[in-house]
Amino acid sequence: MNTSEKQASNKPAEGTAPKPPRSKRPAHATRAAGKSAKQPKGPSKPPAVPRRGTKTAKILALLRRPAGASLPELRKATGWQPHSVRGFLSGAVKKKMGLHIDSVARDDGERVYRVASK
Repeated sequence: MNTSEKQASNKPAEGTAPKPPRSKRPAHATRAAGKSAKQPKGPSKPPAVPRRGTKTAKILALLRRPAGASLPELRKATGWQPHSVRGFLSGAVKKKMGLHIDSVARDDGERVYRVASK
């Protein structure tokens, strides 16, 4: 048997099971047809209260002041780099805790962050 005869043969090799026929529909179409948009699983939990004395508690205390807190104040309270403080505000405070943060530039050019009142 030469290579052209092997390719033309539609029989499965001995000892192997025949493959089931393929669906005419593309894979992404069958998945999308069976699933709908994600629904909320239930009532959302209230945001967790941070433990006393943690860096999270220190940052939230500074942010809840009426005057807010500047980046150097937040850095001094935590010992973090500026990008770490901004990342914490964005990720942990805004996204995970669900708090809204106002960011206002002062007259001297310094940016002040505070938790927005509801």
